[in-house]
Amino acid sequence: MLGARVHEWHLGAALLFVLAVGAAFDRVDPGLVTAAAVLIGLWLVAKDWRDLVPSRRDTAHWRLGLHAHPAPLRVVRRADPLPKLAALGTALAGLVNLASAVTPNIEWRNHLLLQFAPFEALRLSHAAAVPASLLLLATAPYLWRRREGALRLALVLLLGLGVLNLLKGLDVEEAVVSFAVAVVLWLGRGSFCVRPDPVSLRAALSRVPLVVGSGLLLCGFAVWLAAPESASLGAVVRETIAALAWQPGPLDFHDELGAVDEAVGLTGVLVLAASLWMVFRPLAPPAAFPDLRLRRAAAGLVRRHGSDTLAYFKLRRDQHYLFSADRRAFLGYRVETGVLLVSGDPVGPDDAIPGLFRELSLFAETRGLRIAALGAGERFRSQWEQLGLRGMYLGDEAVVETAQFSLEGRGIRKVRQSVTRLEKQGYTARLQELSELSDADFAGLEEVSRSWRNGRHERGFAMSLDELRREDHGDSQVVLGRDAENRIRGFLHFAPSYGRPAVSLSLMRRDRQTPNGLTEFLVARGLELLRDRGVEEVSLNFAAFARFIHTPRGWTERNAGRVLLVADALFQIERLHRFNAKFFPRWEPRYLMYERALCLPRVGLAAMWAEGQLPKPGLPRR
Repeated sequence: MLGARVHEWHLGAALLFVLAVGAAFDRVDPGLVTAAAVLIGLWLVAKDWRDLVPSRRDTAHWRLGLHAHPAPLRVVRRADPLPKLAALGTALAGLVNLASAVTPNIEWRNHLLLQFAPFEALRLSHAAAVPASLLLLATAPYLWRRREGALRLALVLLLGLGVLNLLKGLDVEEAVVSFAVAVVLWLGRGSFCVRPDPVSLRAALSRVPLVVGSGLLLCGFAVWLAAPESASLGAVVRETIAALAWQPGPLDFHDELGAVDEAVGLTGVLVLAASLWMVFRPLAPPAAFPDLRLRRAAAGLVRRHGSDTLAYFKLRRDQHYLFSADRRAFLGYRVETGVLLVSGDPVGPDDAIPGLFRELSLFAETRGLRIAALGAGERFRSQWEQLGLRGMYLGDEAVVETAQFSLEGRGIRKVRQSVTRLEKQGYTARLQELSELSDADFAGLEEVSRSWRNGRHERGFAMSLDELRREDHGDSQVVLGRDAENRIRGFLHFAPSYGRPAVSLSLMRRDRQTPNGLTEFLVARGLELLRDRGVEEVSLNFAAFARFIHTPRGWTERNAGRVLLVADALFQIERLHRFNAKFFPRWEPRYLMYERALCLPRVGLAAMWAEGQLPKPGLPRR
């Protein structure tokens, strides 16, 4: 306007200023209109708060709700907040219609309507409006979650309730509310992007009648048990239907059975919720893990573009793959607790990553999943943020430069002493490729692993391999630690990083009966052996939240460090950092990327389940 850009907060501030001036000169009367004007002004300022600060100002994106930081790699819809507003509006419309259905009609409207319709039609309209209103209330949470199936059902219910409102008592006000909410839903239908699962829908259509029928029989049986002996079967049926509709019935319960009606009504609500959950289940992610063809395609991309130290670990068999449209890039993921948890960073050329992230955004949205990435590095952090994710410091990866490593000097004397002591006892270290090992060697590795795990399951997701004895891991390397009798008593397994002379530690195991210091001996000699083969960088263990303990920034990180020291007994947080520090590594931060702060607990639970840090509940298996 006149060469100046007008923001929404300008309008809100101007409106509040005019109201303040009018109040100062007694020109504003307190009332509903004034209160609405104040709320509108405050809302315009609040939703546009980023434009108050020039460094946060964004003139390319607009949203119906609060203006969020733009995410160029995510599909942005202008009406993205509409599903939440529609869910609230639908719940309000359901309450209004329910209240209207259970209250008497206005007398003059009732007389007018009886001239055109019989009295029985009015009763049926009232009766039909109650379950329709309850069903509309039950769809509101699924509208909040952007379920496309809930949108269709809500539209049908709103249009039907609008007609019923006119038929049961010329309730024009309630009908207008229902039709208005239906119009808003229809205009914003593109924002309901979570597609229903056809397989789950077909299964639900066969199971819902069974669930509903069982619930009705259970409620009827409960009413029959509580009813007087003189009650007829018809009275029991009418009482059950009335209790399910939360209306008074022909029977009256007293004393300890006084809450039977409420119990039956609550059971009906639970049955309705279970039925809707089965019907509105979103499109499920793939259940079967990738076949051999997809695994070969992923392995080829890792060998061409897998320069990151965590890229090789995407070849685990317990990860799903998502490829870009041109198949030039991919990422590994697993779905836990409704979270699509990505393993590390994507693999592929830099120009293919934005397209892959857009595919990821659409894939997750259509299935109602939240996106998170475990172990993301600095290289792609900005692109994760362009996808709308936030970064939380997760820990540091210890990277040792083999050219700088030496056993000389006072700082490393304890490692040198361990190496000298083990060598005097006859221990040796040898570096081999996994494909060179014999069956006897693999048996020795498995025996050492069993001794080290001591009955526990294997852990890992983003920073280790799932299995050693596999033909597609033959190019990885292992440092074997043998005793004086040439038995394997410990080993280190390293995964290659293609495109750079580097390897990444996958497994570090030793027999629990071996002397202390065997692991330090294997790492020290392994670094020297890898250096002789041209490896310049070796990624050792990941030290989780090391900065919080050793170099905290502010009181929040200091308090978090104190808590982590207590948790060290279970998760070996501080001990791993101390072990890595013995070899004077370079610390490279890794991050947990997540969408919203409210989703962080669920993301953390998904990450701990995926990594095996917490046991995942489930039915016992043989």
